[in-house]
Amino acid sequence: MKYPLLSLLLSLCLLSCGEKVKRSSDALSKENSHEHSQNNYSGYADSVNTGLINPDTLKGSPRRKAMADVTGNHVHVDYGSPGVRGRMIWGGLVAFDEVWASGAHTATSITFDQPVSVGETIVEAGTYGFFTIPGKENWTLILNKNYKQHLADDYDKSADILRLERQVDTLGYPVPRLTYEVIELGEGRGLVELSWEKIRVSLPFYNEEVGL
Repeated sequence: MKYPLLSLLLSLCLLSCGEKVKRSSDALSKENSHEHSQNNYSGYADSVNTGLINPDTLKGSPRRKAMADVTGNHVHVDYGSPGVRGRMIWGGLVAFDEVWASGAHTATSITFDQPVSVGETIVEAGTYGFFTIPGKENWTLILNKNYKQHLADDYDKSADILRLERQVDTLGYPVPRLTYEVIELGEGRGLVELSWEKIRVSLPFYNEEVGL
């Protein structure tokens, strides 16, 4: 070869450029993965405090989303997220034995892309209002046809498509801000979990197309 030095420099440049492209691609992949994880709900920094110092710095009750694909069924929760802010939540801010919108402002909604079964009830694909009746030990979980309403102002029991009694779990750590999570359990099964203060309650479902 007539120009060995030029050839060597060209080879080094191509290797360097290739490495930069690979690193950029890897960084983009990690960024996209991180963003999807956030959108899919992997926990808000000011929502869960497991012993670390995670102060709740948000104001008001911002709208938040939780979502996950459960064996091909996209499940999406939209809700207003109030904070504890030193208040008594259960039996105080949220009354026992009364219908609650399970969030702040506009009623909480749950969307299923595919039909699911909840208890003995088949729930068709669509969006539903998620209401609850909190109790000291057990809650009544409700899916209602009317999800476009302020709090439970226009709640109508006749529009319920199901009611399910569920036991409340007591957490060993505080949850400073109302937080939902959609959890895939495998084989078409999933949970929609509500956590706040020191309690958690779950709505179990499984994809109707998968069956049991």
